[in-house]
Amino acid sequence: MKSIPTLFFATAAFFALCGMIWGIQMSASHDHTLSPAHGHLNLIGFVAMSVFGTYYALTPRAADSRLAMAHYLVVTATVLILTPGIVMAITGQGEVLAQLGSILVVLSMLVFGFMVLRHGAGVSAIAEPSPSSQPAE
Repeated sequence: MKSIPTLFFATAAFFALCGMIWGIQMSASHDHTLSPAHGHLNLIGFVAMSVFGTYYALTPRAADSRLAMAHYLVVTATVLILTPGIVMAITGQGEVLAQLGSILVVLSMLVFGFMVLRHGAGVSAIAEPSPSSQPAE
């Protein structure tokens, strides 16, 4: 199995590539109607996933937890549900998927906040020496 940071970064790169291709298509067609969905694909699919991947790469203790994989799955599901949901909302086909995606994006950020509060940030969050191992002055 790939490491959690690798999964986040690889998926972020895939979503960024999809966003770039979509942006080129919108530019070529001169139709930017769906740009809010394109923006969310790039923001959550690339930027947020890259930030999460960086956090997990810098904080191995958090990456080793079971919740890290659940976090990855929730964020991926968020992008896969929210992006078409926004398209559907813009084109008048209903807002249910956009609403569900909105709930998932809040959930994914709550999980991230929990991970940061629980595990700290960076390797030093797990490598701090205990007071008993400090040399006497």
